[in-house]
Amino acid sequence: MTDAVVIDVAQKALMLTLCLSAPLLGLGLIVGLIVSVFQAATQIHEMTLTFIPKIAAVGVALIVCGPWMLNRIVSFTNQLLQSIPSLVK
Repeated sequence: MTDAVVIDVAQKALMLTLCLSAPLLGLGLIVGLIVSVFQAATQIHEMTLTFIPKIAAVGVALIVCGPWMLNRIVSFTNQLLQSIPSLVK
């Protein structure tokens, strides 16, 4: 196993992590921004008002995007396991 192979596998794993976390983090960011604008407009500064909508939005995003995310992880794992014989030379 060469350094280039290790770097390639690590790069693919990091890209997969970025692709899988982007929808959840993006939705959390958008909901947080909307709640912050609402709080600034109404001058309600309740701490739980920021966390509950974010948790709910991320939960819904996990339900909606979960099958796609699981499919991507399983596909990457299958590719990695199938490439083991060619990695060990």
